[in-house]
Amino acid sequence: MKRRVLSTRDSLPGGGLARLTSRTDTDVVSWAGTGRPEPAALAALAERTGGVSAILALGNDRIDAGLLDAAGPELRVVSLASMGFDGVDRQAAADRGVVVTHTPGVLAETTADLTFALILAARRRIGAARDSLHAGAWDVFRMDDYLGLDVYGTTLGLVGYGQIGRAVARRATGFGMRVLHHDPFGLAADGPSTPAGLPQLLAESDIVSLHVPLTDSTRHLIGPAELRAMKPTATLINTSRGGVVDETALLRAVDDGTIHSAGLDVYEREPRGADVADLIGRPGLFALPHIGSATETTRAAMVDLAVDNVLDVLGGRPARTPVPGTKAVPA
Repeated sequence: MKRRVLSTRDSLPGGGLARLTSRTDTDVVSWAGTGRPEPAALAALAERTGGVSAILALGNDRIDAGLLDAAGPELRVVSLASMGFDGVDRQAAADRGVVVTHTPGVLAETTADLTFALILAARRRIGAARDSLHAGAWDVFRMDDYLGLDVYGTTLGLVGYGQIGRAVARRATGFGMRVLHHDPFGLAADGPSTPAGLPQLLAESDIVSLHVPLTDSTRHLIGPAELRAMKPTATLINTSRGGVVDETALLRAVDDGTIHSAGLDVYEREPRGADVADLIGRPGLFALPHIGSATETTRAAMVDLAVDNVLDVLGGRPARTPVPGTKAVPA
């Protein structure tokens, strides 16, 4: 008899979901599971979770103790098609002997590309210049229009020096940049970067780029004091998780000139629908809708790895990529 699996999405890139469906009894739902789901949506999902052996989800889907209990003792693995894992109550999963997996190793280069796109867009005021052209306001060439700041030859500070941070550092060499990094988790240094304490990194960097997971220790890692410690000509880039930054403090810092600019791909509240007004109309802010890994090849590879983790655990094998600090086999 095929094992029961629940997928929280009915549309995933590549052929991974079809492969899972062919080998398991997969219940595919469409649930916009965010950090602020409607209670009715959570209740409906819980009703369909009972008796499943695996849950295939995204990193910002809320998988809490209640949902794990609704699944019951058959649940073996929660597999995330995501590098981030902050939506899962990992302690609750560990207490119930459930493996939690994610998808490192397949999205670092793609996300590093997007990081540099944000650096260029924010520093060079590309959004404001594009909007002016689209509005028909570019009526004469002026030497003082759309003035941004250089990227080449500047100092780049990386907060977090895992796979994505290192990929960004490699790209920085092509821009003749001096690279500093600070890793809150003590990852060993290598490559074209120099270790630095966070205060030094903030004070010396022209661009600060965030590449850490969202945990209790990194939530609001960048707040009012850290923003004030940066140069007034500095740019903050976030392609990690929105909660790493005090977003209210950041928007205030961009508005009052505490820092020059920011490029954001992630937010404290996701997704952003009608409440996106606070991000629009700020010349110093370039914002994107969480597309760091959004290429056809990378997103398909993420789904494939998530499916492999499900099939391995259900087949009695260790998970390929358990979340750091968790076990690869069910208790």
